[in-house]
Amino acid sequence: MRSLDVARATCEKFHPGLCDALAATPLAAHEVPGGSTIKTFRAHNGAGLLAPAERGGAGANAIEAVRVMRAISSYSPSLGAAVTMHHFTTAMLYALAAAAGRLTPEQIALLDRVAPDGLLMASGWAEGRPDANILTPAVTARADHEGGYRVSGGKKPCSLARSMDLLTASVALPGPGGEPELAVLLIPAGSPGISVHPFWSTFVLPGAESDEVRLTDVHVPEGLVVRTVPDDPQRLDDLQTAGFVWFEMLITSVYLGAASALVDRMLRRGRGSVTDQAAVAVRLESAIAGVEGVARAVIDGVGGDEAVAAVLVARYAAQEATSSAVDLAVELLGGMSFISSSDVAYLAAATRPLAFHPPSRSSAAEALLTHFKGGPLILS
Repeated sequence: MRSLDVARATCEKFHPGLCDALAATPLAAHEVPGGSTIKTFRAHNGAGLLAPAERGGAGANAIEAVRVMRAISSYSPSLGAAVTMHHFTTAMLYALAAAAGRLTPEQIALLDRVAPDGLLMASGWAEGRPDANILTPAVTARADHEGGYRVSGGKKPCSLARSMDLLTASVALPGPGGEPELAVLLIPAGSPGISVHPFWSTFVLPGAESDEVRLTDVHVPEGLVVRTVPDDPQRLDDLQTAGFVWFEMLITSVYLGAASALVDRMLRRGRGSVTDQAAVAVRLESAIAGVEGVARAVIDGVGGDEAVAAVLVARYAAQEATSSAVDLAVELLGGMSFISSSDVAYLAAATRPLAFHPPSRSSAAEALLTHFKGGPLILS
């Protein structure tokens, strides 16, 4: 499949040998808890994809990133789902680092270890609400008499829960006037008070390590607290919106990667009429083109409501196109293909969770209609 070949070639450009390493392991071995797939990703410099080249990273742009995500997810949808959280967080934090004076030397030094040391970041942010000051803070904080803060709370599910090196979490802290201020915490995963608990119970995407992370009176020093500033109180809001766009692009690409693996099997086997095979490919390619169109817009500098609306349109269109393409691909592959290996059933099931990531189509419908009619885009 040409688009899959392009995606895998892009992955090889940034992570030489990763596709071959993933291909050498059967799908079923990737899609289990406690497997070696995340270690393989880390060993091939996966963590640095979106870190700037001048900071030791690969410096991939948006279209390259969505292609890499499709490629790795075609081998392991669990891996794609897991590292989406790392990548969108990386993109957001490095955008913050690019703003002069926004990060302290201590924070930049920690962030600059991501690519060289292969550090993986889990996200303690809730998913899906770029209209608020923060994506619903997942933890609470109180001042610590020793300095810094004591934080408690948690996230479930939290991908990379068992492989994370850093946990990033949103929090509201009291400002000078008593009003809550947005802040981001950078928390080493080995900090006392952090614990991981089983949560993910389905057979789909178990290798993503999407378990529960709990924080109980975890000490976070002031130097690892990223705050807003008085002369730029909305800066993190803007970056949060950008992070939301990155998340939707990347997570949609994960499920397109799983669908691509299934459709590629169908095309190679050549079952069914030419018309039906083409119909499957056209549906999938239309979804891929939609996401890549948003990625090109991001590269061109489109942001704010326009970018959020565009990525939601691409994501919801991909849900519909992927669902119909996968259904027909499974039918064309036939009963013996379905019976002889669990791969066909698994890949089909692994495309479905895209519909469950917030915001759902129903919750965003009114906001999108208002935007289409010329109003603001306000998600809730």
